[in-house]
Amino acid sequence: MTQTLPALFISHGPPTLPLERLAARDFLTGLAASLPARPSAILAVSAHWETRNHALTGAVRQAALYDFYGFPPELYDMTYAPQGDPALVQRVTGLLSEAGIPAGVDGDRNLDHGVWTPLSLIYPDADIPVVQLSLRAGSDARHHARLGAALAPLRDEGVLILCSGNVTHNLGEWQRLMRAGITQTPEWVTSFQEWVADRVGAGDEAALCGFADHPEGRHNHPTDEHFLPFFVAMGAGGAETGRRLHDSVCYTVLAMDAYAFG
Repeated sequence: MTQTLPALFISHGPPTLPLERLAARDFLTGLAASLPARPSAILAVSAHWETRNHALTGAVRQAALYDFYGFPPELYDMTYAPQGDPALVQRVTGLLSEAGIPAGVDGDRNLDHGVWTPLSLIYPDADIPVVQLSLRAGSDARHHARLGAALAPLRDEGVLILCSGNVTHNLGEWQRLMRAGITQTPEWVTSFQEWVADRVGAGDEAALCGFADHPEGRHNHPTDEHFLPFFVAMGAGGAETGRRLHDSVCYTVLAMDAYAFG
């Protein structure tokens, strides 16, 4: 009998996550052992792939996309090449069609760093098939929660829904703080970080979907894309079932929290 898996939201932080000594890195290396079962496949959603309509990676063999520049050479030497999963692609497109959400297939797209860097820590052997699903550009948190709800049946089918972004993400502020020599995490980061945890604990989907109305919502997310995967996980597992698995901050402004739903 297949065990039901939670839908996960993880904060992936910098591309160098696999190379750095970070609390979030240590958490991710132990994450697989904490899950109720080994997934048969992974459906990944990352902040780093947005399309006009949702799209799925269709390659039979996936590869790492080095969608960054200026980082240490050893990062570009890393590889992550799991199998794709055509059957999962077909299943997802069917579920989304039933929900009235169109989705296509991109046979050339590889896995961006929001997927492969954390997966290199969670499942380093790359021996579980992976399909990536894009965010829909211009669509809000509520749409992506509805997207997650459409994907919920996958949790009973051995598929791990792994959504990757950041609880807080303002790199412009990080650069400003670096220039000013400030290394302490500002209150506007921690207040939003704890507000998210509080609202998850209360199962308050409406408040979370309206995160931009929080006094520090736009300070932490000048654009939505790094928080939208959170709502896919929330929709797939149900807001009332959420729990925080990890909390830490790196690079002053990146809250690296992780959540499970369901």
